[in-house]
Amino acid sequence: MSLAAFGIVVFAALLHAAWNAIVKGASDTTLTTILVTLGAGAFAIVALPFLTQPAPASWGFLAVAAILQVVYFSLVAAAYGAADMSQAYPLMRGFAPLIVASVGTVVIGEHPTPIAWAGIGLISAGVLSLALRGRLSNGRGIAFALANAVVIATYTLVDGTGARLSGSPAGYTLWLSLLTAIPFLVYVLVRRREAFFAYARTNWWLGAAGGVATVTSYGLALWAMTEAPIALVAALRETSILFGTLIAFFILREKIDAPRLVATLIIASGAIVLRLA
Repeated sequence: MSLAAFGIVVFAALLHAAWNAIVKGASDTTLTTILVTLGAGAFAIVALPFLTQPAPASWGFLAVAAILQVVYFSLVAAAYGAADMSQAYPLMRGFAPLIVASVGTVVIGEHPTPIAWAGIGLISAGVLSLALRGRLSNGRGIAFALANAVVIATYTLVDGTGARLSGSPAGYTLWLSLLTAIPFLVYVLVRRREAFFAYARTNWWLGAAGGVATVTSYGLALWAMTEAPIALVAALRETSILFGTLIAFFILREKIDAPRLVATLIIASGAIVLRLA
């Protein structure tokens, strides 16, 4: 993986941790998630006319990815409504790279090198150790998180292929954001109109900030997937847990104990190994 791709994916990981923190820290995780998707959709409407449109060969992948994104965002809201971010987020993100790497060898014919497998394994081990340190009695939250790991792995493979075929990763990302926002807009207008508009009046900025962060984060990751193996990019994105830990320590003033520090260092080690792959 080139230094440029490495740096861009790490920056994307920072943005990913930031918008997840916005959702978890809000008073209503469901409405905030919807605000984020609508913010991303609004950003897409403004930017799409100025970008190259995706090639026709990618539209089938785009349609499937939009459905998967709706399921993904729904499960994010459900997981954060039932479990702490410190457990749900690592579980969602930790299993996905292993699934992507394993399935990708069969589905798209990518074969990571032994060094790359070592990096993927280190990142996944570090992320999962963070998740599994918590209490495992919250079966509902864990079930949502693990289900979303499968969804994440699936849309990663779909979007990685779609972005390569599109000839325009940025255009592909923004169309995906717009198509994802439409079902959520219909939902709030039909089912939660009054509650949503009341919530949006005072929390619109969460949607704006989170929307820009999620579009930029995923767009950069998809671009990287056109330059490097999808499995490597998927694993490196999970360094978002590093940024989540830093946010918790420096901004939220949470204590970072020795096991969490060790797990964080394992993730960092995996990122360094991936850089060498």
